[in-house]
Amino acid sequence: MLWRWIRVSVIGCLLLTGGQAQEQQSGAPATVKGNESETSTRDIDAEIKVRVNLVLVRAVVKDAAGNIVPDLKQEDFQVFDNGKPQKISSFNVETAETPVKAAAPPAEVKVAASVPEKQPKSESGAGVVNASVIPKRFVALVFDDSHMKLADAMAVHAATEKLFASLTPTDRVAIYSTQGNVQQDFTDDAATLRKTLAAIVPHTSIDERHQECPDISYYQADLIENKHDEGAIAAANADAVVNTCPTNLDATAQRILQEGDSQTSATYEDLGNIVRKLESMPGQRVLVYVSPGFLIGQSVFGNSWDWIEKALQAGVVVNTVDARGLYTPNGLGDIDAAPQHPATMADLLSDAGMDYQRMEGQYRMQTQFEQGQVLASMAANTGGTYFHNRNDLSQGMSQALEEPSVSYVLGFRPENATADGKFHNLKVALTNGKKYQIQARNGYFARKKLNDPEEEAKEEVREALFSNDEIATLPMQLNTQLLTINETTSQLTVLTRLDIHGLRFRKTDGRSRDNVVLATAIFDRNGQLVDGQMKEVALRLQDVTVKRLSQSGLTFKSVFTVKPGTYNVRSVVQSSEGDQVSARNLPTVIP
Repeated sequence: MLWRWIRVSVIGCLLLTGGQAQEQQSGAPATVKGNESETSTRDIDAEIKVRVNLVLVRAVVKDAAGNIVPDLKQEDFQVFDNGKPQKISSFNVETAETPVKAAAPPAEVKVAASVPEKQPKSESGAGVVNASVIPKRFVALVFDDSHMKLADAMAVHAATEKLFASLTPTDRVAIYSTQGNVQQDFTDDAATLRKTLAAIVPHTSIDERHQECPDISYYQADLIENKHDEGAIAAANADAVVNTCPTNLDATAQRILQEGDSQTSATYEDLGNIVRKLESMPGQRVLVYVSPGFLIGQSVFGNSWDWIEKALQAGVVVNTVDARGLYTPNGLGDIDAAPQHPATMADLLSDAGMDYQRMEGQYRMQTQFEQGQVLASMAANTGGTYFHNRNDLSQGMSQALEEPSVSYVLGFRPENATADGKFHNLKVALTNGKKYQIQARNGYFARKKLNDPEEEAKEEVREALFSNDEIATLPMQLNTQLLTINETTSQLTVLTRLDIHGLRFRKTDGRSRDNVVLATAIFDRNGQLVDGQMKEVALRLQDVTVKRLSQSGLTFKSVFTVKPGTYNVRSVVQSSEGDQVSARNLPTVIP
């Protein structure tokens, strides 16, 4: 899947002071005594995309019985980065009830008022559906139609069908197949999701009715070709003799490995593309991978970590569901496999007395185990869960999509010495010494520290813009005004008011100085970025101006052209002095 980064297009800027609007172009700022402007605004033409600066770690804590442990405090947690304790700079407790409340207080959920301010009548508010609900969690359901068998797919379909009726208003779900021929973007429309699910059918490269002769698995082929295992070679030769297989063993093993590796490489590429799509979604990002698992050969092992690295960088949690459900490892072939010719004692003894069927059965058992380990590793490396070895796939799918009743979001800023672009091991522990089970991701990739402090501030703002979390370090308010242009187009004005009491000015040459980076974005009801603006405001305020703004606040104006619909307006402010960040959401309906 291709993803195009959206470049900021700035429409305009208006600075409001003292409660009165004073229009001010960035090229002609207000001048004051001493020939130094008190404020100047510069529009930033830069890509808005996710960056990692503030590291957020979502932790779920369970007791010995598997029950969620609530009511923990920030002081109960410790976070270690490469074994070094870190200072937890932000802490949030999330429950199923908090997303809407935290996202926007009920008083601020509104239909955008036309200018002059005039609220539409309630009966005229057509389309005001879930106006108070901001999409919080984005779940990509990925079905491995490259490796699933028909029987697996039927059970998975039945289990997944039950989920769509239980989606919450803050959930958005997308459906993808690893073959790439089924793609449904994020939506909350259950009917659309059901229709898309019905289109997913297995596309295994080898017909399920076809049986290899000799009957060697990928695991055995790897032993033969790459490890030159004498037992695996002897068992395959005995199979070939008993079943009169007209084939070259080395060629057969090479072909099986090449087909398997080609499928695995394509699967990794598809998963990487889906992670890139999730990366742009403003909220929690979850990938649910439904697969019977597969084996990773030597030729593709180096690529097995690439997409996991992308998931870690994008904050994507991967939950895996074993599509085989409950299976019993056995030494026999698949139940739908063609029967082999019965082996006589003379046949077996002709090849060093080997019971090749028993050995090939052991290889198949090991294959089943290794397939599950691949799924388990995906989940463990991203802080996800692995559902396996149970026939109740409905419960497995439900658990994979289920949001914990209580989760703790811990944030810390990597120290300058650790901003090295490398992988960092993470560990979350409790200070009370209780032996609780903690589910959290086990690492992250730190981005390299930029030499320019101003660029650091912009990166911080970009990262915060694609999170739904509200941050209240700086007191700020968010309001909107609407000017209807015609039936299909409106002008939406976003007013971000900043209380300057929270700013930590640097006093030099008789001026109170600070640089503020402001980013404002409009997301549609499914979390897609519609438009965004970023600007930098340099404050060089005299004492009299600071006194006046302390009463009125500092308001920034951003103007967007939008169509009728339900949107989430998000504004992020970053102050260079004191490294402060604030973010607010405001659900808005354009009638």
